[in-house]
Amino acid sequence: MTMRTVKKKDSIETSQHLAPLSDMRPATLDKIEQAVRKVFAGFDPSEVTMAQIAKSANVSLQTLYKYFGDKQTLFNTIMDIVLGRLATRIMDHLQGIDSVKDRLRKTLWVCFDFVDSHPDAVMVLSSISVSRIRSIAIYENKELIGAFLDVLEDGQKRGVLNDSVPLYILFDVFMGFISRLGFMHIMRQTNTPINAEFDALFVILWRAISKPETEKV
Repeated sequence: MTMRTVKKKDSIETSQHLAPLSDMRPATLDKIEQAVRKVFAGFDPSEVTMAQIAKSANVSLQTLYKYFGDKQTLFNTIMDIVLGRLATRIMDHLQGIDSVKDRLRKTLWVCFDFVDSHPDAVMVLSSISVSRIRSIAIYENKELIGAFLDVLEDGQKRGVLNDSVPLYILFDVFMGFISRLGFMHIMRQTNTPINAEFDALFVILWRAISKPETEKV
């Protein structure tokens, strides 16, 4: 448990011990997650209040303060849970795949499936500033980031991926491709899922990061 002194208007102005999330019923946590995604996707984050979240989740303010303490901690914790599930799913799908191209293909498919199934979460994440994004633990998840980088590094070593740029450039191109396309797909309110065009999109990404004039897999 942690000790916090909260001074913001939208928080309890006393030090308090936070109850562990393991003590909360899964159904209640799920309602809070849905509320956070809905409210933060529909309002300016600075204007969102704990009262709005509590009302949307149909839980008491006391419950939110008991387990999260303040709005920022609530937001960070819930988004870490959401992205944690994405990380686990990606890791699971990469098991047993040796081909660099197939591993990147699978990773892209899972990420785009997340866009289709969690549009509100994507909108929330797209609104996070650089200074705040690092407070969400999953963005520092060494296992997830390491898995991406391992695939890309292996691709460079095998002569499959572009090795004329540093590894982090390939990573930025890959993640930027997912983020931008996912965000704009939602903004355009397209009726079909983004994965409906998956094959064509993967070809674009593969051509962007693969080693020039090679079709190795």
